[in-house]
Formats: sequence, structure tokens, C-alpha cells
Amino acid sequence: RHLEDHEGEVFGVDLVQRGSEERLAPILMTALATGLALLPLVISGQKPGHEVEYPLAVVILGGLVTSTLLNLFLLPSLYLRFGRRTAAERGK
Repeated sequence: RHLEDHEGEVFGVDLVQRGSEERLAPILMTALATGLALLPLVISGQKPGHEVEYPLAVVILGGLVTSTLLNLFLLPSLYLRFGRRTAAERGK
């Protein structure tokens, strides 16, 4: 909505593509940093003393991958489909 409200972009494919491109680096950097921090826990595997950490790290990594993929592929298409606002809503 920032691109529409403050930068005057017209709603459409170009708006969604520009917004997706601007969000790509922050999404990937956050996922990469978190994934790299959890990697030692996943690699250490089923060692004694890691009974709680290993499954937790695997679940977090799975959720991280899933949410990143949904953010990159599904969210832009949903916004393109359902994000259109009327002129009356923009004036509020």
C-alpha cells in the first residue's frame, strides 16, 4: 500500500512486481541468517543432550522455509487478486 499511497503507483502487475522485488532482499537475508544460526543444531543431530534442540531446530527450519516460499510466491499473487481498493477507500 505504501507504493500506492505515497509514491503514486497505479495498482497492477507492475506495482506487485516492484513491491516483491523490494521485499526480496530483506526476506531472504532474514531467512538465511536464522537458517545459518540453526544449522549447527540440525547437523549435530541425535547426539545425547540434544533431545529437545534437534527436533525444535528442524521444525523451525521447516517453518522458515515454508513461510519464505509463501511470502515470495503466494502473497504477491493473493495481493494482486484481492488487494484492489476503490477510490472511496483510498480517500479515508
